[in-house]
Amino acid sequence: MPSSSLTDLWFRGVAANPAAPSGVLLRLLHPAARTAWRVLCEERVLPSDVVDAVIAHPERSVRRAFARNRHADPAQRSRLVDDPDAFVRADLASGLHPRPGRVRALPEDVIETFLTRQDDGDHPQPVTADEIRQELAVSGQIPTSFRRGMRAHQNPELRVQAAGWWLWLTPGQRDALLTDPEAVVRDAAREQSRLLDPAAMEAELAEADCHHRSLLLVDYAVSRTVAEACLTDGRDLWSLAHSRHTPADVVARLSRHPDPRVRERVAGRADLDPLLLEELAEDPDDTVRTRARVHPLPRTWAERQAIDRVVGRTAEDVGPVAEMTVEPDVRRYSRCAVSTRPLLRRVAAACAGLPRELTRRLGGDPDPQVRYLLACNHPLAPAGTVLDAFIAAPRQRPHLLTLSRLPRTGLQHLLDHEDPDVRGLAAADPALDRPPVHLLTDADAGVRRAAVASPLLPLDLVARLLDDPGTAEGAAADPGLPAERLHELLDRAGLSHTTGR
Repeated sequence: MPSSSLTDLWFRGVAANPAAPSGVLLRLLHPAARTAWRVLCEERVLPSDVVDAVIAHPERSVRRAFARNRHADPAQRSRLVDDPDAFVRADLASGLHPRPGRVRALPEDVIETFLTRQDDGDHPQPVTADEIRQELAVSGQIPTSFRRGMRAHQNPELRVQAAGWWLWLTPGQRDALLTDPEAVVRDAAREQSRLLDPAAMEAELAEADCHHRSLLLVDYAVSRTVAEACLTDGRDLWSLAHSRHTPADVVARLSRHPDPRVRERVAGRADLDPLLLEELAEDPDDTVRTRARVHPLPRTWAERQAIDRVVGRTAEDVGPVAEMTVEPDVRRYSRCAVSTRPLLRRVAAACAGLPRELTRRLGGDPDPQVRYLLACNHPLAPAGTVLDAFIAAPRQRPHLLTLSRLPRTGLQHLLDHEDPDVRGLAAADPALDRPPVHLLTDADAGVRRAAVASPLLPLDLVARLLDDPGTAEGAAADPGLPAERLHELLDRAGLSHTTGR
């Protein structure tokens, strides 16, 4: 009988093997193979019969792993919405691991279930329904279309929650909630309307520096008294310069403040007076001048936010841009794409809806950050651009590896790259002109696993590598191994032919 450490390597390797059939994968659901459960249930595509077994599995760690599986269809994962275990439901609500930039939405009935579910007082759970709602809210799994429809949804509880988007609602939409037939909706709307009441904000504003104080100053109504106090004390001036509710004369005073960070915030405002913009366009600070000149009037606040996402940052920092509540019109992005200013082209590259012809144009942009942002954000980014971004932006690799546009073949020239992640990607290329045998002894374990799992290796060599702890996991993941060989391997490990359900 092989050692337990060796059998665990086999289990994880077989779990990752893309050629393993359902019969093999089902055996790995046995408790003896629990070390493979995360790889099996979270990190790969599963056949429908294996999904059925996972959903019905008695061990919550199996179901939790599948709830986070980015390869699974949302409809499959959504079958866990009524799971008896709160941790499983919470994992479904919190979403995918790792989270790609654009997440496929959960079905609307599942979203409604999560948003309206109440705790059972007779059966307390370790994670409350409200905590699960908070996880869902930031998961990216609620589409903007659903959020916008909540204000008119037939379920009054969803209209109550729609009031929480008060700052993004139009005056007419706010009025509809304030006059809703249900008292609970009207009460929620009245409470949220305080966000745009300067007196209410002033009464709630904490004196001590804290996150809540900053939030109120950045997003909520600003009273004259609060603004004057901040100016007198020289505090929270960046927040005042950012807030769209700051009085115009206060904005004018901030535009001449000694701190260039404050002036730069003023220079990006959507409501900036043209004379102030001209003044800031000649500011002695380069950052302020750039921000003033890069965005001509008229402007929108959504356009400012789109520039904020990329100004002074690289694709390493920005990565995939999650869906926003309000995006600029795609025509604005199209104008940015043909700008002579690299910053505006970077803004365009972060738009997933940019037209195909402009995507091709930006794919060959002379500014590398434009190309890398495009790779991280646009589903039609050229494959070569995505590969270049993978090489140049290490922090974005977990996301880039989820993209179908990342080349998996034609990587022969990268086999000896200095970066082990790049060598590992190349070692997995099934179309190499020869097996990556020289990488079997690479200094990096990940590269060795990728080389061992290459479908190009002779099966007799793979068989020998299965008995070496240094290569066993990668060898078991080799898609060249036939199903009967995988079953034999699990037999050698002493694994039962039942799923353990």
